[in-house]
Amino acid sequence: MTLFLLAIVFRVFTIQHSEGEKYRKLFTELAIRQDTVYANKGNVYAADGNLLATSMSKFTIRMDVVAVDGKLFEKNIVGLSKALSGMFGKTPYYYQNKLRTAKKRHNRYLLIARNVGYTDYLKIKEFPIFNKGVYGGGFIAEHKTVRAHPIGKIAERTIGYDDFRGEAGIEGAFADYMEGENGLRWKQKIAKNQWKPINDVNEKEPIDGHDIITTIDVNIQDVTHHALLDKLEYFEAEHGCAVVMETATGEIKAISNLGRTSKGTYYEKRNYAVWESHEPGSTFKLASLMVALDDKVIDTSTVVDTEKGRIYINNRKVEDSHRGGFGKISAARVLEVSSNVGVVKIIQKYYDKNPQKYYDKIAEYGFTKPVGFQIKGEGKPHVPNPKDKSWSKISLEWMAWGYGIAVTPMQTLMFYNAVANNGVMVKPRFVKELRAEGKSEKVFETEIVNPKIASDETLKKLRKVLENVVVKGTARNIYSPNFSMAGKTGTAKKYIPRTKNSKGEWEGGFYSNKHYVASFAGFFPADNPKYSCIVVIHDPLKKKGYYGATVAGPVFKEIAQKIYTTTPIDNQSVDDKVEFGAIEKEYLKFDKKINKEYQEVPDVRGMSGMDALALLENIGLKVQFSGVGKVKSQSLRKGEKLIKGNTIILKLS
Repeated sequence: MTLFLLAIVFRVFTIQHSEGEKYRKLFTELAIRQDTVYANKGNVYAADGNLLATSMSKFTIRMDVVAVDGKLFEKNIVGLSKALSGMFGKTPYYYQNKLRTAKKRHNRYLLIARNVGYTDYLKIKEFPIFNKGVYGGGFIAEHKTVRAHPIGKIAERTIGYDDFRGEAGIEGAFADYMEGENGLRWKQKIAKNQWKPINDVNEKEPIDGHDIITTIDVNIQDVTHHALLDKLEYFEAEHGCAVVMETATGEIKAISNLGRTSKGTYYEKRNYAVWESHEPGSTFKLASLMVALDDKVIDTSTVVDTEKGRIYINNRKVEDSHRGGFGKISAARVLEVSSNVGVVKIIQKYYDKNPQKYYDKIAEYGFTKPVGFQIKGEGKPHVPNPKDKSWSKISLEWMAWGYGIAVTPMQTLMFYNAVANNGVMVKPRFVKELRAEGKSEKVFETEIVNPKIASDETLKKLRKVLENVVVKGTARNIYSPNFSMAGKTGTAKKYIPRTKNSKGEWEGGFYSNKHYVASFAGFFPADNPKYSCIVVIHDPLKKKGYYGATVAGPVFKEIAQKIYTTTPIDNQSVDDKVEFGAIEKEYLKFDKKINKEYQEVPDVRGMSGMDALALLENIGLKVQFSGVGKVKSQSLRKGEKLIKGNTIILKLS
């Protein structure tokens, strides 16, 4: 027995002294770990300093009830329960019962609340018991960051994301640049794979990521989004896009991509403007006419016999939308009235024996290869080459009026913008500048794709023809004597691919008489273009309208009209430099408003619609609004008691 006791004593001594360090290290490894404190991503800003995307702090609040002294717990449980009730809405009795039950069960990781904002987190830290900290009060706060979009869902696909969904848009393209440097924090295991922070502070503080300054103008974006949305809803279209580009610089000032849900609502489903290659139809006729004019095989006054509006090319019908045709008209008038027969006859007559010459010109206009954006997901164009085996006897004629090819809306816009920009083709761009800690790291300059796509004489004539399209052509329905516009309508039948149905029978393989793509591409003002714009709408409800002039043209007009109204184009100067001080001021202003605790309805009159929407929804109100621009009036008066869940109606102007 004595020997047995001596053996035990010896073993204990050995463990404590000889192997103690080993077991202490093992315990530490099992019970304590170093966790990552993730850094905030950089912010994404509009060109004028408005926040488009930012990281906001959210906290999960828990409680280690075991860590709280019994007397402290009993003395302050009522006060803590009342404070939690006031913060989260449930009764004080609910919280008292929850805390007492947790105390009996020795709960060291009791969930109090999730997704708590920074301002509320600071308040909760000062509640009774919790104000004693981690050890005395059992207060556990787990921090995470979430991406917030102050202007809502507008331009969401272009602003993009870098998360479990993948990499998309600007955030996806610049993910590495926007990632910060993560920090470190020690946590202790308490039970059932639950871990709590050991200290209130981090061992290594995270460093936030770098910022992106985009080319987006929030006001123009707001106008573009709502103009497109309004027509999509009216025509019950499947999807559509609208893009506004600054003529001289190539800066994308607005881009809206909206797809229809099964419930008939619209959201930023895909970046159709960048991704979707489709047959452009009549907007491509401008390129065909430019080829012939620049090669000097025709002039705008050249007479073209459109006959009775119907011809056959190798037994395939080409027909004008106007019954009976237009007879003998000028080449300029061919474009103004969008005669399919007219443009096909021009290209057939002068390029049928040398289609490669036509193709090479189209290649110079930027249609045969992708633009090459920084953001991912650009669609691939398809333009038949006479050298290809797939080239057929009708390929040339079908290309002439925008069929048998596929290009993206951004390619068409880049081409029209070059016509407006005296022949200088610039690459569309979404990012102006990269910034780190308030200092500029890189400025993206205008990139010239083609210094001259056509002669000055050709460009001058075509700009006049495009202006006449609006004054007296297919787009005369959008003409306004108050501001000048130039552009071209497009109406293309959709091709239904040949596929097998459920019975194994072949279907499709033809152009539908029910499904259309309506488009309009152009620029404004017509005489001194400041902006170019394209609108493309897929599958509008045919009985309501399907022509480009009816469906897409009015969207273009509304965008142009409101930009004219809100931005004095003739006097507007372009400043490529963004003052970061103004940006920082805007960010702090937004952050302060979002985190401020409101007891009364704030006065949002004079604020931009998107800023007001973000603020009011964040403080718990439901928002309805009409119009665009800044808030003119609000239904709930400033100073009224704030009741979360109430609806406030804003009128914008």
